[in-house]
Amino acid sequence: MDLTTIVLMAGVGLALLAAAARAFSSPLKLALKAAVNTLLGLGGLLLLNATTAFTGLSLGLNLFNALIIGILGIPGLILLLLVQWVLT
Repeated sequence: MDLTTIVLMAGVGLALLAAAARAFSSPLKLALKAAVNTLLGLGGLLLLNATTAFTGLSLGLNLFNALIIGILGIPGLILLLLVQWVLT
């Protein structure tokens, strides 16, 4: 192979790599944001359960509750507390 073919193949390879990185960047950002929000929701659950002696409120520490609170925020926490209140 001559130098022109090698440079052309490298350029096509870099273009394909750039296109793939651009195509996958948006879903990865969304997944990373969901993971960070879930960890923050877990922190909120830990904080809520740490104050159980004062407030009388507690929720289970599990991935589902952390995900709901992470995605919905404070309204998600209130929703989970209301569901627990209705079902008990």
